[in-house]
Amino acid sequence: MKTLKYSIFALSALTFACGGSQEVREVTIENEVIEVESEWISLFDGDSFDGWKKYGGGEVGAAWKIQDGAIYLDAKNKDGWQTGDGGDILTEEAFDNFHLKVEWKIAKDGNSGIIFYVHESEEYPYPWSTGMEMQVLDNDGHPDAKITTHRAGDLYDLIQSSEETVKPVGEWNLAEIVSKDGNLELHLNGTKVVETTLWTPEWEELISKSKFKDMPGFGTFKTGKIALQDHGDEVWFRNIEIKKL
Repeated sequence: MKTLKYSIFALSALTFACGGSQEVREVTIENEVIEVESEWISLFDGDSFDGWKKYGGGEVGAAWKIQDGAIYLDAKNKDGWQTGDGGDILTEEAFDNFHLKVEWKIAKDGNSGIIFYVHESEEYPYPWSTGMEMQVLDNDGHPDAKITTHRAGDLYDLIQSSEETVKPVGEWNLAEIVSKDGNLELHLNGTKVVETTLWTPEWEELISKSKFKDMPGFGTFKTGKIALQDHGDEVWFRNIEIKKL
């Protein structure tokens, strides 16, 4: 790819030629198509919870720790799901069109999730009252794996993965969530496993047949925060980064 310096020059020239009325997403230089891409933004620096908070307000609970450059839920020292000094955590910043990358690993028999388009409000008690979830699970040990839309990589309770690419317990998985103008893709370990279109009549029908059917805010927000779920089990997340699209 050409350097950003040359891309900006070409963009300026093309915009001028079009009278400044056309949004330019790509340019051609010497018959080569050049795309101008935004930069990846790190959401976790590996050393602190800067940019993160507890859902509903307050600092990240003490059960969430930083261990070897990863965010770790120390479930051994807390009593169950969403209790004590745990709870779901989320980014302080909200996003609309984005490409999110997160590496995760889960303990034996564990359950967690990556939740997105979360709208934080007193009206909604949990991140999953509004946000959709890419499932994080031990498929071989957790009871949820018996439900076809509750396995690792699934769009939780909505769409089953097209194939199973999750790695064994204790190994790192790469999850990617790409959402652009309503087009949603979930990737697990380099394979696209879910593809759908959000905010359409078909999307509303899908929700109406799910456990979220009585949650009026679920899956409706087009801008929201990214959350990591406390499901009462040990889980690790690292190399969390996002690109605005």
